Amino acid sequence: MLNFPDIDPVIFSLGPLKLHWYGLMYAIGFLAFWGLAHTLAKKEHTVVQPDDVGDLFFYGMLGVVIGGRLGSVLFYNFSYFLGDPLYLFRIWEGGMSFHGGLLGVIVVLWVFHRKKGCSFLHLCDFVAPAVPVGLGAGRIGNFINGELWGRATDVPWGMVFPGADALARHPSQLYQAFLEGLVLFVVLWLFAQKPRPVGSVAGLFLLLYGVFRFLVEFVREPDINLGFIAFDWLTMGQLLTLPMILVGLALMYQAYRKSGAPHRAH
Repeated sequence: MLNFPDIDPVIFSLGPLKLHWYGLMYAIGFLAFWGLAHTLAKKEHTVVQPDDVGDLFFYGMLGVVIGGRLGSVLFYNFSYFLGDPLYLFRIWEGGMSFHGGLLGVIVVLWVFHRKKGCSFLHLCDFVAPAVPVGLGAGRIGNFINGELWGRATDVPWGMVFPGADALARHPSQLYQAFLEGLVLFVVLWLFAQKPRPVGSVAGLFLLLYGVFRFLVEFVREPDINLGFIAFDWLTMGQLLTLPMILVGLALMYQAYRKSGAPHRAH
């Protein structure tokens, strides 16, 4: 088994101010989105112009943070929230949900498309390739924090996480960083470089993320306050991911069924 790296979650402190690795990972994700979105906006036939990237970035960031917090509280800590509603606002205690952040971004994109008068699916196709880098960075932040660890294992790369117990566990955060970050980014970026039917890039994002997350959940420890949701194996992460897989498949089916000549995805 491997030794868990002893990394201080706080990079440095300046009086009462502390810079955490997890916060830095969020900043890297947001900056990566900014840079990639600017690159996509400079291409021909794009639905988002370079001058619009700033607005899309700002409101998208709000969607991620607000949606992610709401999702964490409602999906994973609802009973705790009922007993202490102010817990929703104590963001310094941690707790963010990808699925909540995704819903927050979808709301933002819907508002943006109504404001700009552009196609909603075109907009989703534009955004999708710029998202995975942030997902991967966030999972690396989870790993550095020693949280959201995997299930007990005897594989040679198993790790003992200080916040868990003395058992070697899957470093599932790194699995997710690799699949949801690196692999998903490479596949989507390459896929979006050629003309694709409208909705296919967003559909591929939902499908691949859903499949990757569903599979990794088999080696990720279920949330201690929830356990298995059904059948002694279905986790909350898998339950929330199933609709993504179905919607992703539906979007891709519709995109290619309706496509006569392909259109630019971004």
